[in-house]
Amino acid sequence: MRVLKATRNNILTASRIVRKGGLVVYPTETVYGLGCDPFNIEAVKRVFKVKGERIKPPPILASSIIHVDKIAYMSQEGKKVAEKFWPGPLTLVFPKRLVLPDIVTCNVDSVGVRIPKHDVALQLISLSNGLLIGTSANRTGEKPPRTVQEATRQLKEEVDVFLDGGPTTLGRPSTVADFTSKKPRILREGPISLKEISDIISKKNKSTPN
Repeated sequence: MRVLKATRNNILTASRIVRKGGLVVYPTETVYGLGCDPFNIEAVKRVFKVKGERIKPPPILASSIIHVDKIAYMSQEGKKVAEKFWPGPLTLVFPKRLVLPDIVTCNVDSVGVRIPKHDVALQLISLSNGLLIGTSANRTGEKPPRTVQEATRQLKEEVDVFLDGGPTTLGRPSTVADFTSKKPRILREGPISLKEISDIISKKNKSTPN
């Protein structure tokens, strides 16, 4: 089990592990994440095995909206909300593009995406070709970890490297909002409320000429 301080050199080391098909635990502003290359099917299978689940699609973290556009069809309303709250603790669900392997979304035709507000996470994602699996670094049914120590206790030798970036600032998972239909729905309550999201959408609609 390798636990490394989240220095620039160690983040680079972790990104090389990701690009070679390995698994990494890393800090975000919400909780610690368990990541791999979303295009590496064997690595994704390992993530499901470590988590102990195959029925819940993991979110994907991106370093920029440009990379989100590569895997998801973002609606105009969704883009407006993303521009307001990204980077930040909001996962948006959009229809997925065919380029994304079906195993990543458990054969569902949508994908949850987010740009985190955390320097270590953003560096790692950027160095890992801009996209990274972003599921929480805990076993299914257990509490998402706020520290690397909590993550190592749960996942131990099943992960190739753990990046220690100190305790997370929010300590709770992101809000999840579904934009696959006309009216957005909150799938998971989190730091950002439905009202905050709805306010951005209503402002957009008011500013749209008839």
